[in-house]
Amino acid sequence: MDFIARLHAALLDLGRGALRWFANGWRIVHLGAVILVLAVSPSSYRRGFWPLLAQQLYGATMPVLLWFTVLSALLGLVLIRIVVVTALSYGLSQYAVDMVVRVLVLELIPLGAALFVALRITIPQGAELMALRRQGAFEACQAQGRDVLHWFVLPRALAGMFSVFMLAAVSCLVALVLAYLNIYGFNPWAIGSYTRIVGQVFNPVVTLIFTFKTFFFALTVALIPLASSLYAAASTDRRAGGELQSLVRMFLALLAIELVSLMGNYY
Repeated sequence: MDFIARLHAALLDLGRGALRWFANGWRIVHLGAVILVLAVSPSSYRRGFWPLLAQQLYGATMPVLLWFTVLSALLGLVLIRIVVVTALSYGLSQYAVDMVVRVLVLELIPLGAALFVALRITIPQGAELMALRRQGAFEACQAQGRDVLHWFVLPRALAGMFSVFMLAAVSCLVALVLAYLNIYGFNPWAIGSYTRIVGQVFNPVVTLIFTFKTFFFALTVALIPLASSLYAAASTDRRAGGELQSLVRMFLALLAIELVSLMGNYY
């Protein structure tokens, strides 16, 4: 009887945990829909909103842009060299550019940009939002007749998404230049064939999948830490557990997006 009771209690706890998990997931989806509606609404961009948005965009992008570009360039050089040497050793040098573009530009750089922004920008933004919430800034904003989501969440969400797009775009461009220099050197005669190969990789379907994948990466890393701060419990223990759950949820979401993009590109 004790075993049955413990099993029943364990199943109840598992069921409650699953319900809380899905409830929190639904809150994140709902928050994402609200943020997207606010982002495309012209009424959101009133005169007093622009300085706040510009401050958040600058703070989320410029301090990390150089560091991530240098880091991705160094790692890209290593990967490009490995791919080129391996392709030459197997007599597949004509596929070296294709492999570099597909592995480095299409897959690794967007994922790396999303993870980098999550660790350096959006997770600290979530902690900042939690601190503002504990200090009563939300209540003060509501007392002034302002929407909390519009003035506190929307600028940070847009800044996180913009940072992912900017880091991915600049690093992809640098990776394409480094790939050309490693394969062809400083000779300009191969620019035509190189751009043709890159264009064949970035066909309309792949380009669309790449764009949507980067968009959903940016949306995921921007929203989940902010949603965790908005809906987290007040106690310290529950808040620590909620932060861990948000990290797990974010990594699972990124993994699911990457798997879907791989299926779209190669099946």
